[in-house]
Amino acid sequence: MDDERKEFWKRRNPFYGLFDEFDRIDEMMDAMMKKSFSGFKGLEPGKPVSYGFSMKIGPDGKPQVREFGNLQPTEKKIEVRDEREPLVDVINRDNEFDIQAELPGVDKKDIDIRATPNHVTINVPGQFHKEIGLKDAVDSDNVVSHYKNGVLTVTLKKLAPKKAVGKKVKVE
Repeated sequence: MDDERKEFWKRRNPFYGLFDEFDRIDEMMDAMMKKSFSGFKGLEPGKPVSYGFSMKIGPDGKPQVREFGNLQPTEKKIEVRDEREPLVDVINRDNEFDIQAELPGVDKKDIDIRATPNHVTINVPGQFHKEIGLKDAVDSDNVVSHYKNGVLTVTLKKLAPKKAVGKKVKVE
């Protein structure tokens, strides 16, 4: 087909070349997958491997990417941990934080939650482990949590910010 006829069909048919683009995307994905899985040599056979990420736009308008799974990529190799990092979402409200963690197949009596004023650790021995840093100080003595249908919700009240009064200095 000569160039004039191609241009004519491009203008008349909005789907012209669409499948060529799909082929290009498919080839690109194949190359990415081959590159990604080349580092999996030497993993233990039969040991489950999971890795993923979630992405959302934060309140500041910037994208936030959170990883989960039991793979720990390092510069030299990939390490597989025994415990997976669950998918966690931290919702920052005016007066509190809500933390939602996906812990499927867990009995609520096995969930261990530890809270400090700026940090929360969620642990299910042998299954899940996640450490979460908080931007604002919270009342770690008054934490409320619920577990239903594989989703853990932890609510932490924020502490009022302390205003620095300062120490009076005598002028001499």
